Amino acid sequence: MHKIHPLVNYGKTGVLIINLGTPDSTNWFDIRKYLKEFLSDRRVIEVNPLIWQIILNLFILTFRPSKTAKAYKEIWMKNENMSPLLYYTKKQSEKTSQSIQKENIILDFAMRYGNPSIEKKIHKLHKMGCENLVILPLYPQYAAATTATVCDEVYRTLMKMRWQPSLKIIPHYESNPLYIDALVNSINKKINEISWKPDLIIASYHGIPRKYFDKGDPYHCYCHKTTRLISEKFNLIKIQTTFQSRFGPQEWLQPYTDKTLENLPKEGIKNVLTICPGFSSDCVETLEEILIQGKESFINAGGLNFDMVPCLNDNDDHIFLIKSLIENNL
Repeated sequence: MHKIHPLVNYGKTGVLIINLGTPDSTNWFDIRKYLKEFLSDRRVIEVNPLIWQIILNLFILTFRPSKTAKAYKEIWMKNENMSPLLYYTKKQSEKTSQSIQKENIILDFAMRYGNPSIEKKIHKLHKMGCENLVILPLYPQYAAATTATVCDEVYRTLMKMRWQPSLKIIPHYESNPLYIDALVNSINKKINEISWKPDLIIASYHGIPRKYFDKGDPYHCYCHKTTRLISEKFNLIKIQTTFQSRFGPQEWLQPYTDKTLENLPKEGIKNVLTICPGFSSDCVETLEEILIQGKESFINAGGLNFDMVPCLNDNDDHIFLIKSLIENNL
């Protein structure tokens, strides 16, 4: 019987680090395709799907891709021909893989929306002999619209597989000491680089609709917990939590980052440093929304100095954190 048995690889553990996603390019069609996948996720948009698909296809996907494409063009890495989020997630995967260096571990990365997809990467790892699968969603603070939807896509992929690997999903790490230390180190590094002292540090997190919080999503609490832990280690300058990236007319988590930045100069706070602890890689939300739009609105409102602490990206502290999270869950 062994002579007719198909060749099966085995004995490996696959590790997949997963970020939100990115369009393949800045052209209108690629942006539209990406937005359609992202905004069709019922974890992201909790509206009656029949009504939402009409709104999405007739209105949002007609007008929004042009605006989103303009934002991506501002931050696109032309030499690499990819978005910063894809670039840094790839680097995180490569550097972490080099730091772990175990023969039975295969580490790769995927995107929840766009390419490379979770489904393709899981099948690739399976063909390489990965009987065990470890998933690391690169979202420090759990939310249904981020961490849970990664899990959903992993489960959907496994549901179609004849021989499923064992599965472990690494949980949120908003209070992990290595994560907090990495953020504090990044703040100190930036303060040593600039020639002015911040009056305030804004910790800006991606927002979620207020009704998601009211339904029991713990995200808001995790964001405040991260800010509190950073503040306890870095108590020289006050740190304030705000929420960015609102979408649609409904109320989202407050205070809003953009409104806060517009009002601070009127309160006499004219030197502001921002950090985005919820983003593991710099992306359109940090580089365009905060460092370009946020800075412009703050300066136009009477602010003097504005800067942003880069995301942890592929710096050594972050790679050590990712390695630690993985090794503790193997």
